[in-house]
Amino acid sequence: MFTSGLNNQQIRYWNKQLFMRLLWRHKRLSQSRMAQLSGLSIPATGKILQELMDEGRIWHSGLRLSNRGRHSGSYQLPEAGDWTLCMNITPTRIESILADAQLVAQDDYQHRAINVASPEALLTEIEAVWQQYRKCWPSRTIKLALAVHGQVDPVTGVSQHMPQAAWKKPVELKFLLEEKLGVQVRVDNDCVMLALAEKWLNSSHQADFCVINVDYGIGSSFVTNGLIFRGSLYGSGQIGHTIINPHGARCSCGRQGCLETVASLSALKQQAHLRAPDKPAPTTTQLLQAWRSGDRWVQEWVNQAATAVGISLYNLLNIININQIWFYGRSCGFGETWRETVIHQIAFNPFDQQDSLKSKATNIHFGQLSRASQILGIGYLYVEDHLPAG
Repeated sequence: MFTSGLNNQQIRYWNKQLFMRLLWRHKRLSQSRMAQLSGLSIPATGKILQELMDEGRIWHSGLRLSNRGRHSGSYQLPEAGDWTLCMNITPTRIESILADAQLVAQDDYQHRAINVASPEALLTEIEAVWQQYRKCWPSRTIKLALAVHGQVDPVTGVSQHMPQAAWKKPVELKFLLEEKLGVQVRVDNDCVMLALAEKWLNSSHQADFCVINVDYGIGSSFVTNGLIFRGSLYGSGQIGHTIINPHGARCSCGRQGCLETVASLSALKQQAHLRAPDKPAPTTTQLLQAWRSGDRWVQEWVNQAATAVGISLYNLLNIININQIWFYGRSCGFGETWRETVIHQIAFNPFDQQDSLKSKATNIHFGQLSRASQILGIGYLYVEDHLPAG
C-alpha cells in the first residue's frame, strides 16, 4: 500500500514492471496490443518499450502478429538466460518439465515413480532427474524450481513436513541441492505451484482466487490482489486441517476430525480397506472404477467426502470472500456429481448474491490447465522474485 504520492520516476518504474508482467504472461506482444492491455497511449507505450530494450530486459522482433494496421513487429522476453527444471515432488513420484529462459516448455512432461525411505534417497532421486536433463542439454545452466507436498518454508527452502514420507524431520532441500549441484534452487508448496500456474497461464483468472487440491491430502492456496498469500509462518492454505468432527478419526497432524480424515483419497481408501480388511486398500484407479460402476458404498463415501469439502469451503468463503475457486487433484475424477455436491453446500451463503450480482457470484470449476502446465507453474517463483504484485 502506498503511503505517499508517486513521482514520474516511480510511475515509470511501475509501468515497466507492468509491461514485464504482461510479457511473462503473453510471451510476445505488439506495441498496439501492449498499449491496449496497459491502458497507455501508443507513444507512451513506445517510450517504455524502448527503455526496456535499452536495459536488455526485452527484445524486438520483426515477427508480425497481425495483418491489421501498421507493421511494427513484436516484443518478447530475451531468449538467452538460464533454463528452469520445474519439478513436483512427493515420496512416491517426481514429475518434471524443462523450460527455457522464457518459461516455455522445451521437453515433454515426465513422470518418475520413486520409493524413498530417507531424505538422502529423495535428494539422490532429484539429482538423478536433474542430471538426466543436463546430459541432454549440456550447454545450458539449468536451475531448479521444486514444488513439494506438505508444509514448506519458501524463504529457507526447507521441507518442514512431507506427508507419506517415512521421515518426520525437516529437510533443507534448497541448501543441500544448491551445494551439491551448484545451481539456483527455489522451493515451495505444491498448491502454490497450482496457484502460480493459474495466475500466469490462465488468462481468465481474477485478481482474487483460490485453488484447492483434493488428492492424497487436501490443500489450498489463495491469491489476493495478485499476490500469493502464504502467512507469516507459511502455513496458509491448510484447509485439509479444518475440523469437521471434533470426535472424528485422528489426523496425521495429531488432531481429530480434520477434513482430510473424511474427504481425501487416502481417507476413502482407508474406508474401503476397513470394509474389506482381507483385501489390500484400493488404488485411486480402482476407487474411481468402483464409483463409476455404481458401487453403493463407494458412491456414499464419495458423496460424504464432497459434502465435507463443501462445508469447509462454505466456512472459508464466509471468512475470505474469494469467489473464484479452481479444483485440482485426482478427486476431480469423480466428476460433475462430486462438484455439484460441493457447490450445494455453499448455496446458502447469505453473502453470495447469485441472483442480483451474477458477475460476482461464486464460481467453482475444475481446473483446466494440463498437468504439464501445472508443473510449469512452479517456475514462476523466479519471475515473482523480480516483479511486484500484479
